[in-house]
Parts: sequence; C-alpha cells; structure tokens
Amino acid sequence: MVRVTIEEIQRDPLEYLRRVEGGETLVIVRLDEAIAEIRPITPNQQLRPYGLCTGQFIVPDDFDAPLPEDILNAFEGK
Repeated sequence: MVRVTIEEIQRDPLEYLRRVEGGETLVIVRLDEAIAEIRPITPNQQLRPYGLCTGQFIVPDDFDAPLPEDILNAFEGK
C-alpha cells in the first residue's frame, strides 16, 4: 500500500489512477491519518454456464400441481 496525501493526488491524478490500474492500493492520508483507500476492482466471477446440471435431476410432470389438503393444513398450522 502506498500512502499519499490529497495534495499529491491533486497534482497528478492520472498518475495515481494508472498505479491503481496496475494493481497498487493507495491509502489517502490527512495529517498522517488514513482517511480513504483506493484499490483496483477485482474482476467479477464468471457466470455458471447454462445447462451445467443437465441430466442430473428430473422435474416431475406434477411439479406445479396443488399440494394435498393435509400438507396445506400443516403449513397453515391447522
């Protein structure tokens, strides 16, 4: 981590942004006290591909059929 003052960043902000793009983390200090941190954004994880679990389970034909009365009553506390 590189410690920099606000004044240093104001003199040449592009230099510090390039350093962050290069992987450095900047800690902004005021009166020797850290007040903020600028760091590179980590790339997002790749999304899982479609069809990843193809063939591993079967959705029954009655998947969206109404539940039996006794199960509904149990959910409702009857």
